[in-house]
Amino acid sequence: MEAIMDKRQISINFLIVIAAIAAMSAEHLGFRQVYLFLKPLTTILVISLLVLIPKINNANFRNLMLAAFIFCLLGDILLLFETYFVFGLASFLSAHLLFTLSFIKLKGFSTHVLSFVFVFGVGTGIFFWLKPDLGTFLIPVSLYILVISLMAWQGIGLYLRNKGRAYAWIAVAVMLFMLSDTMIALVKFKAPFAYSSFLILGTYWLSIGLLANATYRIVQKEKA
Repeated sequence: MEAIMDKRQISINFLIVIAAIAAMSAEHLGFRQVYLFLKPLTTILVISLLVLIPKINNANFRNLMLAAFIFCLLGDILLLFETYFVFGLASFLSAHLLFTLSFIKLKGFSTHVLSFVFVFGVGTGIFFWLKPDLGTFLIPVSLYILVISLMAWQGIGLYLRNKGRAYAWIAVAVMLFMLSDTMIALVKFKAPFAYSSFLILGTYWLSIGLLANATYRIVQKEKA
């Protein structure tokens, strides 16, 4: 039976989990300087999965995903400072566009109607829920919701057409990304809630971790 993960993958994933738990704990306990170090470090460890892939059959897909993760890292750093929220939003917007392009380049554009209705229905609901509190962020947030919904639709479409384990990881990941970003919006535009940092960061790192592991698996198994 084929192994789901190799030893290199397992080792890096272990480090990601440790760093993520430490970062979330530092943020929750108010150890600001430790959190400033551990948050980007955790994402860097996720990125290392793509950098250290031993065999690459689909370099274009890997490179696009790697670029997307680098924008995620930039967004992570910018969102550490409230002043740079819009720039952080723009960084993650760029990441979602690159994720979308990666999915389309890999297997083509998905036109699955039911997943479109579901994802954009959720996105529309989130937008109208947030709209009364968005103020000057109305246009940036509406554009962001549109783009992340497109990314999620294409990510789910990959699984619906291919059904492999890696594609299932991608489908789960894109929905987790939407959930994480929705909770960020809830805290910023509605009201903070208990243990929000654990939920936001946990779903975010689980999302990009799944995306990185899926990429790791795909580029070793599939020829370009």
